[in-house]
Amino acid sequence: MRSLSGRLGFKRGFLEFLGYVLNLDSGKVYDKIENAYMENPETLYILLAHYSKAESVKHVGKLLRFRDLLGGYAYEEAFLQRAVLPIAETFGGSPKILVKAAEILGGIKCQFGDVSVEIPAFPKVPLIYVLWKGDDELQPSVSIFFDFSANNYLPTEDPAVLAELATLRLTLIAQCER
Repeated sequence: MRSLSGRLGFKRGFLEFLGYVLNLDSGKVYDKIENAYMENPETLYILLAHYSKAESVKHVGKLLRFRDLLGGYAYEEAFLQRAVLPIAETFGGSPKILVKAAEILGGIKCQFGDVSVEIPAFPKVPLIYVLWKGDDELQPSVSIFFDFSANNYLPTEDPAVLAELATLRLTLIAQCER
């Protein structure tokens, strides 16, 4: 992970993503949302170890659903249950809170669906959340998109874990906002 200092979009000395700050000297991870150090950051370490092996490539600008990533179809149902549905449940009735929560994670508002945001899960692996509010006849729905380059940075299982982690962070922020 030390090899990420100053590489692949990270600053030197520490790695900051999704409201976490990893001190490269101590290995400790501070959670800015929970305002505490993480006790078990192993999942983050694994994601960062895989990310650190990548070489930087340009974003293609072509967005893909998880199932369209290399091998993504095999994990799609779990991905939908863990990363997509919680967003629809949490933000379907209050989409403006999704924008606020995304901004706390360094995200920006986009122009897709009724509400959409781009969150830099890792500096070179953005997640694009698109929400359709629903109405009396239709339930809210969500899609999460990845840049075509995502598989260059992470093996297919990792974007699923990263999206699930981002979803957990967004829903945690929403709970704090209410």
